[in-house]
Amino acid sequence: MRAIAGVLLVLALAGGTPVAGAANDVTIYRCTDASGHLTFRDTPCGKGQAQQARTMVRPTDAPPVPSRPPAPATGGPTAPPVRTVVLRAPRPLYECIPPGGEPYTSDTADGNPRWVPLWTLDYPMITGGGHGRAGRGSDTSLAITDGNVRIDHGSTTLTRPRPVPRRAYGAGTWVRDDCHALPQPEVCARLRDRRDAIRHRFFNAMPNERDTLTVEERGINARLDEDCGGH
Repeated sequence: MRAIAGVLLVLALAGGTPVAGAANDVTIYRCTDASGHLTFRDTPCGKGQAQQARTMVRPTDAPPVPSRPPAPATGGPTAPPVRTVVLRAPRPLYECIPPGGEPYTSDTADGNPRWVPLWTLDYPMITGGGHGRAGRGSDTSLAITDGNVRIDHGSTTLTRPRPVPRRAYGAGTWVRDDCHALPQPEVCARLRDRRDAIRHRFFNAMPNERDTLTVEERGINARLDEDCGGH
Protein backbone atom coordinates (compact mmCIF):
# COMPACT_ATOMS: atom_id res chain seq x y z
CA MET A 1 0.00 0.00 0.00
CA ARG A 2 2.93 2.37 0.62
CA ALA A 3 4.13 1.72 -2.95
CA ILE A 4 0.65 2.60 -4.30
CA ALA A 5 0.56 5.79 -2.24
CA GLY A 6 3.99 6.71 -3.61
CA VAL A 7 2.85 6.17 -7.20
CA LEU A 8 -0.27 8.28 -6.62
CA LEU A 9 1.85 11.08 -5.20
CA VAL A 10 4.08 11.01 -8.31
CA LEU A 11 1.04 11.16 -10.52
CA ALA A 12 -0.32 14.16 -8.67
CA LEU A 13 2.95 16.06 -9.06
CA ALA A 14 3.68 15.09 -12.67
CA GLY A 15 0.31 16.14 -14.06
CA GLY A 16 1.05 14.46 -17.45
CA THR A 17 0.42 10.88 -16.36
CA PRO A 18 -1.91 8.91 -18.66
CA VAL A 19 -5.33 8.78 -17.14
CA ALA A 20 -8.05 6.36 -18.13
CA GLY A 21 -11.72 7.08 -17.62
CA ALA A 22 -12.84 10.15 -15.71
CA ALA A 23 -10.50 12.96 -14.71
CA ASN A 24 -10.53 11.80 -11.08
CA ASP A 25 -9.48 8.17 -11.95
CA VAL A 26 -5.94 6.74 -12.22
CA THR A 27 -4.69 3.37 -13.58
CA ILE A 28 -2.16 1.34 -11.60
CA TYR A 29 -0.22 -1.52 -13.28
CA ARG A 30 0.87 -4.63 -11.37
CA CYS A 31 3.89 -6.19 -13.11
CA THR A 32 5.46 -9.59 -12.40
CA ASP A 33 8.72 -10.58 -14.18
CA ALA A 34 9.95 -14.08 -14.99
CA SER A 35 11.65 -14.49 -11.58
CA GLY A 36 8.40 -13.61 -9.76
CA HIS A 37 9.48 -10.10 -8.69
CA LEU A 38 6.44 -7.86 -8.22
CA THR A 39 6.33 -4.12 -8.94
CA PHE A 40 3.68 -1.43 -9.19
CA ARG A 41 3.87 1.38 -11.73
CA ASP A 42 1.78 3.97 -13.51
CA THR A 43 2.82 2.87 -17.02
CA PRO A 44 2.20 -0.42 -18.78
CA CYS A 45 4.50 -3.34 -17.86
CA GLY A 46 7.59 -4.16 -19.90
CA LYS A 47 7.88 -6.92 -22.48
CA GLY A 48 7.95 -10.41 -20.94
CA GLN A 49 6.17 -9.28 -17.70
CA ALA A 50 2.77 -10.36 -16.55
CA GLN A 51 0.55 -7.31 -16.28
CA GLN A 52 -2.55 -6.49 -14.22
CA ALA A 53 -4.19 -3.08 -14.42
CA ARG A 54 -6.61 -1.51 -11.94
CA THR A 55 -8.39 1.81 -12.08
CA MET A 56 -8.63 3.70 -8.82
CA VAL A 57 -10.08 7.02 -7.68
CA ARG A 58 -7.48 9.73 -7.35
CA PRO A 59 -7.13 10.62 -3.63
CA THR A 60 -8.08 14.11 -2.53
CA ASP A 61 -7.61 16.04 0.69
CA ALA A 62 -10.41 15.85 3.24
CA PRO A 63 -12.48 19.03 3.65
CA PRO A 64 -11.35 21.18 6.57
CA VAL A 65 -13.13 20.70 9.86
CA PRO A 66 -15.20 23.80 10.66
CA SER A 67 -14.09 25.54 13.81
CA ARG A 68 -16.54 25.56 16.69
CA PRO A 69 -17.75 29.05 17.62
CA PRO A 70 -16.74 30.19 21.10
CA ALA A 71 -19.26 29.83 23.89
CA PRO A 72 -21.14 33.04 24.56
CA ALA A 73 -20.07 34.88 27.66
CA THR A 74 -22.51 34.72 30.55
CA GLY A 75 -23.87 38.09 31.57
CA GLY A 76 -24.01 39.27 35.18
CA PRO A 77 -22.61 37.73 38.35
CA THR A 78 -23.20 34.10 39.24
CA ALA A 79 -26.25 33.60 41.44
CA PRO A 80 -25.38 32.48 44.99
CA PRO A 81 -26.39 28.96 46.04
CA VAL A 82 -29.85 28.55 47.50
CA ARG A 83 -29.92 28.15 51.28
CA THR A 84 -32.75 26.33 53.04
CA VAL A 85 -33.72 27.66 56.47
CA VAL A 86 -36.10 25.63 58.65
CA LEU A 87 -38.11 27.75 61.06
CA ARG A 88 -39.45 26.17 64.24
CA ALA A 89 -41.93 27.81 66.54
CA PRO A 90 -40.49 28.38 70.03
CA ARG A 91 -41.80 26.18 72.77
CA PRO A 92 -44.38 27.95 74.94
CA LEU A 93 -44.14 28.50 78.68
CA TYR A 94 -47.24 28.86 80.83
CA GLU A 95 -47.85 30.66 84.11
CA CYS A 96 -50.32 28.88 86.38
CA ILE A 97 -52.06 30.53 89.33
CA PRO A 98 -53.44 28.34 92.12
CA PRO A 99 -56.12 29.79 94.42
CA GLY A 100 -54.41 31.48 97.35
CA GLY A 101 -50.94 30.24 96.30
CA GLU A 102 -47.81 31.44 94.55
CA PRO A 103 -47.83 31.45 90.71
CA TYR A 104 -45.60 28.88 89.03
CA THR A 105 -44.49 28.08 85.46
CA SER A 106 -45.20 24.96 83.45
CA ASP A 107 -44.35 23.64 79.97
CA THR A 108 -48.00 22.65 79.42
CA ALA A 109 -51.33 24.38 79.89
CA ASP A 110 -52.44 21.64 82.29
CA GLY A 111 -52.22 23.11 85.78
CA ASN A 112 -51.50 21.04 88.89
CA PRO A 113 -54.58 19.04 89.97
CA ARG A 114 -56.17 19.57 93.38
CA TRP A 115 -59.09 17.98 95.23
CA VAL A 116 -62.01 20.27 96.10
CA PRO A 117 -65.42 19.58 97.69
CA LEU A 118 -68.36 19.58 95.32
CA TRP A 119 -70.12 22.38 97.19
CA THR A 120 -67.35 24.78 96.18
CA LEU A 121 -68.42 24.23 92.54
CA ASP A 122 -72.15 24.85 93.25
CA TYR A 123 -73.05 21.15 93.11
CA PRO A 124 -76.17 20.10 95.18
CA MET A 125 -75.32 19.15 98.79
CA ILE A 126 -77.09 16.38 100.73
CA THR A 127 -77.82 17.41 104.29
CA GLY A 128 -78.24 15.17 107.28
CA GLY A 129 -82.05 15.38 107.10
CA GLY A 130 -82.17 14.03 103.59
CA HIS A 131 -82.70 17.27 101.71
CA GLY A 132 -80.94 20.60 101.33
CA ARG A 133 -79.77 23.32 98.95
CA ALA A 134 -76.37 23.97 97.42
CA GLY A 135 -74.33 26.82 98.81
CA ARG A 136 -73.15 30.06 97.24
CA GLY A 137 -76.65 31.26 96.26
CA SER A 138 -77.57 28.31 94.01
CA ASP A 139 -81.28 27.83 93.13
CA THR A 140 -80.82 24.04 92.91
CA SER A 141 -82.26 21.81 95.69
CA LEU A 142 -81.95 18.10 96.36
CA ALA A 143 -84.21 15.75 98.35
CA ILE A 144 -84.13 11.99 99.10
CA THR A 145 -87.49 10.16 99.26
CA ASP A 146 -87.98 6.36 99.42
CA GLY A 147 -84.48 5.66 98.22
CA ASN A 148 -84.72 8.06 95.26
CA VAL A 149 -82.90 11.31 94.70
CA ARG A 150 -84.89 14.31 93.50
CA ILE A 151 -83.12 17.38 92.11
CA ASP A 152 -85.07 20.60 91.47
CA HIS A 153 -83.41 23.29 89.39
CA GLY A 154 -85.78 26.13 88.52
CA SER A 155 -88.63 24.61 86.55
CA THR A 156 -86.74 21.34 85.90
CA THR A 157 -87.06 18.28 88.16
CA LEU A 158 -84.87 15.18 87.89
CA THR A 159 -85.60 11.97 89.82
CA ARG A 160 -83.24 9.00 89.82
CA PRO A 161 -82.18 6.15 92.14
CA ARG A 162 -80.10 7.26 95.08
CA PRO A 163 -76.42 6.96 93.99
CA VAL A 164 -74.63 8.13 97.14
CA PRO A 165 -74.80 7.55 100.86
CA ARG A 166 -77.19 9.71 102.87
CA ARG A 167 -74.35 11.85 104.15
CA ALA A 168 -72.07 13.18 101.39
CA TYR A 169 -70.17 15.95 103.10
CA GLY A 170 -66.83 14.51 101.84
CA ALA A 171 -67.84 14.33 98.15
CA GLY A 172 -65.44 16.21 95.86
CA THR A 173 -63.65 16.19 92.53
CA TRP A 174 -60.30 17.01 90.93
CA VAL A 175 -59.79 20.42 89.33
CA ARG A 176 -56.68 22.01 87.77
CA ASP A 177 -55.12 25.42 88.20
CA ASP A 178 -55.72 28.04 85.53
CA CYS A 179 -52.73 28.59 83.19
CA HIS A 180 -52.01 31.13 80.46
CA ALA A 181 -49.20 31.34 77.89
CA LEU A 182 -46.43 33.89 78.47
CA PRO A 183 -45.11 36.15 75.66
CA GLN A 184 -41.83 34.96 74.19
CA PRO A 185 -39.63 37.77 75.66
CA GLU A 186 -41.02 36.92 79.10
CA VAL A 187 -40.34 33.22 78.48
CA CYS A 188 -36.65 33.97 77.78
CA ALA A 189 -36.42 36.17 80.90
CA ARG A 190 -37.98 33.46 83.09
CA LEU A 191 -35.58 30.85 81.73
CA ARG A 192 -32.55 33.02 82.49
CA ASP A 193 -33.87 33.75 85.98
CA ARG A 194 -34.26 30.04 86.63
CA ARG A 195 -30.73 29.37 85.38
CA ASP A 196 -29.33 32.04 87.72
CA ALA A 197 -31.20 30.46 90.61
CA ILE A 198 -29.73 27.06 89.74
CA ARG A 199 -26.20 28.44 89.68
CA HIS A 200 -26.71 30.16 93.02
CA ARG A 201 -28.11 26.97 94.55
CA PHE A 202 -25.35 24.80 93.07
CA PHE A 203 -22.64 25.92 95.51
CA ASN A 204 -24.65 24.87 98.59
CA ALA A 205 -26.21 21.72 97.10
CA MET A 206 -25.37 18.11 97.96
CA PRO A 207 -23.55 16.02 95.30
CA ASN A 208 -26.71 14.16 94.20
CA GLU A 209 -28.65 17.43 93.94
CA ARG A 210 -25.82 18.97 91.91
CA ASP A 211 -26.23 16.27 89.28
CA THR A 212 -29.93 17.15 88.97
CA LEU A 213 -29.19 20.87 88.79
CA THR A 214 -26.53 20.32 86.10
CA VAL A 215 -28.96 18.41 83.89
CA GLU A 216 -31.64 21.11 84.33
CA GLU A 217 -29.22 23.93 83.51
CA ARG A 218 -28.04 22.09 80.39
CA GLY A 219 -31.64 21.81 79.22
CA ILE A 220 -32.28 25.50 79.88
CA ASN A 221 -29.17 26.52 77.91
CA ALA A 222 -30.27 24.37 74.95
CA ARG A 223 -33.72 25.96 75.02
CA LEU A 224 -32.23 29.47 75.20
CA ASP A 225 -30.08 28.68 72.15
CA GLU A 226 -33.07 27.43 70.15
CA ASP A 227 -35.79 29.89 71.21
CA CYS A 228 -34.01 33.01 72.51
CA GLY A 229 -31.04 33.53 70.19
CA GLY A 230 -28.37 32.21 72.57
CA HIS A 231 -27.76 31.76 76.27
